[in-house]
Amino acid sequence: MTEKTESRSAPRFTAAVVAAQVLAQIGAFTLPALLPGFIARWSLSATEAGWLIGTFFAAYVAAVPMLVALTDRVPARRIYLLGTGLTALSHLGFALVADGFWSGLALRAVAGIGWAGCYMPGLKAIADRLEGTVQSRAVTWHAAGVGIAGAASFLVAGALDALAGPRAAFLFGTGAAATAFCIGAVVMPGTPPHRAAAPGALLDFRPVFRNRAAMAWIAGYTVHTWELAALRAWGVTFFAAVIARQGAPDWLPGPSVLFTAAGLLGIAVSITGNEAAQRLGRARLVAAAMGSAAVLSLLTGWSALVSAPLAAACVLAWNAAIYLDSSALTAGTVQAAEADRRGATMGLHSMCGYAGGFLGPLGVGLALDLAGDGAIGWGLAFGHLGAVTLAGLLILRRVGQRPAAPPAAAARPAGP
Repeated sequence: MTEKTESRSAPRFTAAVVAAQVLAQIGAFTLPALLPGFIARWSLSATEAGWLIGTFFAAYVAAVPMLVALTDRVPARRIYLLGTGLTALSHLGFALVADGFWSGLALRAVAGIGWAGCYMPGLKAIADRLEGTVQSRAVTWHAAGVGIAGAASFLVAGALDALAGPRAAFLFGTGAAATAFCIGAVVMPGTPPHRAAAPGALLDFRPVFRNRAAMAWIAGYTVHTWELAALRAWGVTFFAAVIARQGAPDWLPGPSVLFTAAGLLGIAVSITGNEAAQRLGRARLVAAAMGSAAVLSLLTGWSALVSAPLAAACVLAWNAAIYLDSSALTAGTVQAAEADRRGATMGLHSMCGYAGGFLGPLGVGLALDLAGDGAIGWGLAFGHLGAVTLAGLLILRRVGQRPAAPPAAAARPAGP
């Protein structure tokens, strides 16, 4: 294939991969969307519910370094097919086998490993073909597609649960992930990356740790995912608790619809945020987004004392602030990565981010078990995330301000 032909085919390839990612992700938040029902059905404590949500991220963290680093050496297609296959299997297991905390925990771990084989390998398949501003925008649309699917999964799961029960919602996720498997098998190249992998052990991340620019963005992404995972995991349950205590006007939609709206608003903000970052500077935009999110996490938790409409407005605003720097953080890591270590850098990016994703839902569950699920409990459960976010912003700025170590790194994009 000539360079000109490949250039013309790149948008179609990107669109196909993004479509596959949407299908792989469309069932990802079925359990958080239906969490109140599972808490009642399986007699779960809030901490156990937090473990069910968080184990997905823990398994992702354990699997992603190996799976994404392998994409520097073998075709990303192989890893992607493994990931979509495991994703479909996990949804099928939840539909047909899961009957309590431990079986649910095991299947959530399978889902986490599956997403480790889908998310960053799919993104790397796109990033390897593009450079510069085009690459940044492709990363943004990839993140947008995944985010739209994640938001829609709340609405889809709620609707299918209302029509035919939770099994139907998980069977839908099974079919969608299987379709993503088929798309990946058709469109992703079966040849290894054009660039040879950097010498050294597969899981030797020391060169990535020395890349200060990349590590700054990774630090920001870690607390971003920490906060986002906590809100995604507990948002529907929070809405349901506030409505049960405060009541709600007839015009206010139900919890799953409200959180779908929050997710879709977040995607629009994420796309806008990355474009704004290219004009205003990523560091400035990220600082504004993280500072706003810290304040809104406090306001959201304590809004349970006032009314359901105020709680809904706070969640929408908080979710938008979290999403504002989503694409900017990932694009920053991709552009700061050394070309022959892009897979390892993106693997570490995901590993650190999803480690935060494991801690976020679990921390909220622990706070609710300690303080109760009333207004004080939710105030502490969401409010403590403000401190986490501000600490992450401080680390990002400190690491990013350090001088680059090797002169050879001068050609790479600057850190924040």
